Amino acid sequence: MAVYLTSAKKNELFSEFGGSAANTGGTESQVALMTLRINELSKHLQINAKDNSCRRALLTMVGQRKRLLHYLMKKDIQRYREIIEKLGIRK
Repeated sequence: MAVYLTSAKKNELFSEFGGSAANTGGTESQVALMTLRINELSKHLQINAKDNSCRRALLTMVGQRKRLLHYLMKKDIQRYREIIEKLGIRK
């Protein structure tokens, strides 16, 4: 995995958004993890603009996060609003 994503950071992220560190499959946990990875890849691409494989991975993650958020919006609109507010995804 990447250097910025340590196991302690992942456990902290999962406990904050998923309820416990063991809840790695929850929708909110996955969205939070993808948001962290998307932000780090965006920083990388600002420095390395010609890294096309990284750009493709970033676009894939953005699409996956969008699908997860859409699922959460259909399932529970209140949890959807809370997660986008916490992560600052939508403006």
